[in-house]
Amino acid sequence: MMGLECNDPPRCANTMTGLSHNRYWRAIMTYRKSTTRKRAAIYIRVSTDGQTVDNQRLELEQAAKSAGWEIVGIYDDNGVSGAKSREQREAFDRLCKDATRRKFDVVMSWSVDRLGRSLQDLVGFLSELHALGVDLYLHQQGIDTTTPAGKAMFQMMGVFAEFERTMIQERVKAGLARAKAQGKTLGRPKVNGDVEKAVLAAREKGTGKRKISKQLGIPPCRVGQVGEGVSPTLDVESIVP
Repeated sequence: MMGLECNDPPRCANTMTGLSHNRYWRAIMTYRKSTTRKRAAIYIRVSTDGQTVDNQRLELEQAAKSAGWEIVGIYDDNGVSGAKSREQREAFDRLCKDATRRKFDVVMSWSVDRLGRSLQDLVGFLSELHALGVDLYLHQQGIDTTTPAGKAMFQMMGVFAEFERTMIQERVKAGLARAKAQGKTLGRPKVNGDVEKAVLAAREKGTGKRKISKQLGIPPCRVGQVGEGVSPTLDVESIVP
């Protein structure tokens, strides 16, 4: 940028030939952003207590050093299965929350299966990172979304995720139509007549829903359905083709 003059000298002491005052400062900010070290978060996981995460951590720390990234956090799920949900993996849940808080710019993991073994959860996590503008580095697969090729792969993942959601919606709609055509009643079965009479009688006496539920051995939501015309929810899994 040396040797360039600003077209608006009264407003700017810096000089840049051929650039207006505003374009000059936009160029400065872009340059600073491009030279700022990326903040990296390392996620490591092993399924059993007998295994160690040290090998994963050392390899990822070396990769971060080679890329010139600053490690700002290490998230360690030691002895936690990848088949468990996000809520059951404390470190992974914290990683997702810190990504939303923009505490780092790139997530580093040893392998894609360290992030999760459920395809649906994995695609959801990748889509969330993409939406937040957080990059992903997978050591074993050689995937780095800070590069143009990696970004293209990330975008394709988003396309496939959207395609999967659309397919699920279409399958549910087709299942609903088929069930109706076959004369099936959708939703949970209604309570039988004797139970319904008992619920109504108890409610007339002012008995609370939870107490009625305990007395008759039925869920509180079923108690609330009696006499209120509440439409029961649909069990989609039983009708999706």
